[in-house]
Amino acid sequence: MPLIEPTEIPDPDELGPVHFIAIGGSGMNGVATVFAQRGIEVSGSDRSDSDYLKSLAAIGVRTHVGHAAEQLGDARSVVASSAIRETNPELAEARRRGVPVLHRSVALASLMKGKRGIAVAGTHGKTTTTGMIAYLLTALGADPSYVIGGALYHPGEGAKIGKTGGHLGGGDAFVVEADESDGSFLQYPTEIAVITNVDPDHLVNWGTPENYRAGFLRFASQPHPSLGTRVKLLVISADDPGAVQLTDQLRALATDGEPVPEIVTFGRSPGADIVIGDESYAGLGSTFTLTDAVSGSGRVRLQVPGDYNVLNAAAAYAVATRIDYPAAEVRAALAGFPGTYRRFQLVGTQAGVRVFDDYAHHPTEVANTVRAARAAIDESGTGRVVAVMQPHLYSRTRDFWREFGEALRPAHEAVVMDVCGDREDPIDGITGRLVADAVPAGTAHVTYEPDWDATAATVAAIARPGDLVITLGCGDVTKVAPLIVDELGRTDRVAAAEQPVAREAG
Repeated sequence: MPLIEPTEIPDPDELGPVHFIAIGGSGMNGVATVFAQRGIEVSGSDRSDSDYLKSLAAIGVRTHVGHAAEQLGDARSVVASSAIRETNPELAEARRRGVPVLHRSVALASLMKGKRGIAVAGTHGKTTTTGMIAYLLTALGADPSYVIGGALYHPGEGAKIGKTGGHLGGGDAFVVEADESDGSFLQYPTEIAVITNVDPDHLVNWGTPENYRAGFLRFASQPHPSLGTRVKLLVISADDPGAVQLTDQLRALATDGEPVPEIVTFGRSPGADIVIGDESYAGLGSTFTLTDAVSGSGRVRLQVPGDYNVLNAAAAYAVATRIDYPAAEVRAALAGFPGTYRRFQLVGTQAGVRVFDDYAHHPTEVANTVRAARAAIDESGTGRVVAVMQPHLYSRTRDFWREFGEALRPAHEAVVMDVCGDREDPIDGITGRLVADAVPAGTAHVTYEPDWDATAATVAAIARPGDLVITLGCGDVTKVAPLIVDELGRTDRVAAAEQPVAREAG
């Protein structure tokens, strides 16, 4: 698909009534929520029901399951993502009527007008880092607006701030997850930018790794085409090679007299402005020290797993402290962050088996998540990691099947499903079998399960008490996780019923 080029940003109040196609998607539901919270009439449809659709309906959004032309109603504008095909009946009807069709990034950018835009970009870690920043600012009393690809929780209360990825706050900050996959991150009016890493992906859109990296340089350095605004502060990894290369490019531009943002680096590198050290991992959490060139050192405790979340927390800390929140208060608030939807999310426990679900869909993300699961298992000293991976997109599987196989290496058991093609047509020879066969011999024991409907039973037959099962992917593998829990419960009940009844001695 072609990359999205930035366009003029409209006034959101002039767009309604507005209809969202695929309103329940991770990138769409939050935008729709904020429109509705502004008092703008919102409707939308999705191909299947979901918790997001139910939550949107609860705040007055007119939702539909399935797509049909008449569902546009009296919409004056339509919002769609890059994944919506021209054959979609609602999109086709909007074209026929001459109703303006906006890319979701344009709709989101319109909501950011007049706010202090904080945009989080990067190949991995965007959702969690965006969530951490929104959570921190909320916990610190700033009441930010935000749009994230996952629901958040209210600090100190354990209750969700709404059950979608969006919130209209009363403060001046607007925190967004800035998607680079189709170039739409260039659309947002950004004052503070975060780049977690630059690891080439979405090459079906960008063409080459060089083009992909050039997009991030443009995001960090060039003025917004319609507003003329620039990024004032860039928070960027000091460890990731792609991010380091980008930082060097920006500093070279500054040497040449070009305007560039203030740069704050974070990571384990001793040369970072914010240095991570003294890390300790226990179960599904961690503790570590952040040594800040500006505000000194202090310990941080997280209740979310993985060394990658330590990096995400350092980035969030950098943003909050650089907009003048006290470092000690920021560190303390990070301890309360409970995570976001589909990021190492506990789905349920049955028969002594914990089942988690995660959105990881790039080899680096899969490897990070499986390592985090392995660390939790190693800490307890019992059980195994059963990784259930569904490759997402034929093009990504074609490009990275070897890397996906390597990423599953730390698991004890790997169940590989067939490819979730989503918006793509199949590619000859590209199946989940490629990934299964690429898992290095002598590492994880691999089961290839091409039948979606059989996956839950296959996993339940493999799992045993003490194991940690995690489903991986951004397709419909998320629906498999609760089925695994149900199947574990069913097989446990059957096994219990088959046990002989003990008789008392007479």
